Amino acid sequence: MKRDSLPTMAATGPEAQTLRAGSGWRIALPALVAVLAFIVVAFFGTAAGMVAIWLRSETFAHGFVVAPISLWLIWRMRDRLRMIEPQPSWVALPFIAAAGFAWLLGEVGAVNAVSQFAFVSMLVLAVPAVLGIRVTRAMLFPLGFLYFSVPIGEFLLPTLMAHTADFTIAAVRASGVPVLREGLQVFSVPNGRWSVVEACSGVRYLIASLVVGTLFAYLNYTAMWRRVAFIGVSIAVPIVANWLRAYIIVMLGYLSDNRIATGVDHIIYGWVFFGLVMLIMFWIGARWQQPMHETAPSGGGQTAPGPPASPAQLRAAALGVIAVIALWPAANWAIERNSADSSAALPVIEVPAWTAAAAPEGSFAPSFHEPSAVRHEVFSRGGAQVGLFVGYYRGQNFDHKLVSSNNVLLRADDKVWHATRAGTSEMDIGGAKMPVVSATIRNAPGEALEARQWYWIDGALTASDPIAKARVAWLRVTGRGDDSAVVAVYTPAGAGKAADATLQAFVRDAWPAIASALAQTREQGR
Repeated sequence: MKRDSLPTMAATGPEAQTLRAGSGWRIALPALVAVLAFIVVAFFGTAAGMVAIWLRSETFAHGFVVAPISLWLIWRMRDRLRMIEPQPSWVALPFIAAAGFAWLLGEVGAVNAVSQFAFVSMLVLAVPAVLGIRVTRAMLFPLGFLYFSVPIGEFLLPTLMAHTADFTIAAVRASGVPVLREGLQVFSVPNGRWSVVEACSGVRYLIASLVVGTLFAYLNYTAMWRRVAFIGVSIAVPIVANWLRAYIIVMLGYLSDNRIATGVDHIIYGWVFFGLVMLIMFWIGARWQQPMHETAPSGGGQTAPGPPASPAQLRAAALGVIAVIALWPAANWAIERNSADSSAALPVIEVPAWTAAAAPEGSFAPSFHEPSAVRHEVFSRGGAQVGLFVGYYRGQNFDHKLVSSNNVLLRADDKVWHATRAGTSEMDIGGAKMPVVSATIRNAPGEALEARQWYWIDGALTASDPIAKARVAWLRVTGRGDDSAVVAVYTPAGAGKAADATLQAFVRDAWPAIASALAQTREQGR
């Protein structure tokens, strides 16, 4: 007997597409993993710096779970991704180069946030470079979620502290309790003195709520307007909740004659209150939950996976990304190798018609850490007295730099002095009017000072932190060093505009000598 042979049938249609789908992933996925590993190794210092901040700061401890959550979100959509053939996109390389240059500027300018943001951007941009635009579009949210790993947000502290203090004082007064405001964040009630410090700013609540709220919106809503609306709510609610928390704590302290809500329980009450508010917010948000529908990768209809990229194309894409990435650590190494050491010596500053003396022990001084050289003196003429503080910086790095969140005219948590006014004012320096940082400060005995502060960056003047940072970074990138300084003057606060007039008169007389001393110090280091 002769066995009948079955006809051979070729698979066609959607079934064939399913069988063919994903054939390029066997090479593309290992290529992407190799590129990502290379980025982490090449920028290991930046990655380690991020982890160090996660470890020491409760505000950014969520950084440990961001990458695992992103990977989980990608794993959930693996069936959709399998239907898309990886197609490397060379368009991503210029953007990777731009992120690398931003990282270099952040490194040479000692700006953690810029370096870390650029590092994460390179990780994200490696995906379209190796896997292609269609794959990237499908996993856009998980990739974007990675930016929550960047520990950024401390720049909001002064604003959040000020608004918290404003609301608390207004609410306590509206409750019938007399309040004496002693500073921007310091106030007294009849049985106690309170201050809004960094831990009371609410930035921890805000960042935690934003991270969780964004993830909740993505997982529970499909309409973009609902997602955006809920993210907006997750920003507004913790801010208002922190205001109410501060008000409740002050009132509990007042009503209990400071027996409760003034120690560790102060913190416990705060987190319990915040937890309840967040629980209510998510409970309400869940009532508008939308069913999630699996959508085609490129939007509607049955879509063919497209022709797979050849192994040579995938390997070329991975090598191209690695080549672009490798430029920036090499450039940073070259810059650091040619950097000057941090030592410097400021010459004596002599001001015509003014008598100089060393600043008394315990007198006010701006909070600028680890300068290469310092001059802090008090100048007198007639009945006028002006303090001059000059802090010079050279060979800057992340531990020794001019501009940082810790280097300010007056720290919010200063134990002796507190600000009663802060902002900017205009001052004539070297014949040109420019804005300067301005503050009125006071101590417990009642001594009040008017203070002004600005930066000297290789001869250029500015009072802006971002501009000063950018100029320092550009100087280092262009091989001109990073010599820079902070200059601050202060005088006893008088009636009317007397203090302003005294400071302006001193700066007019002293600036030629100050500028000469700074230029001389710069030339000695070259």
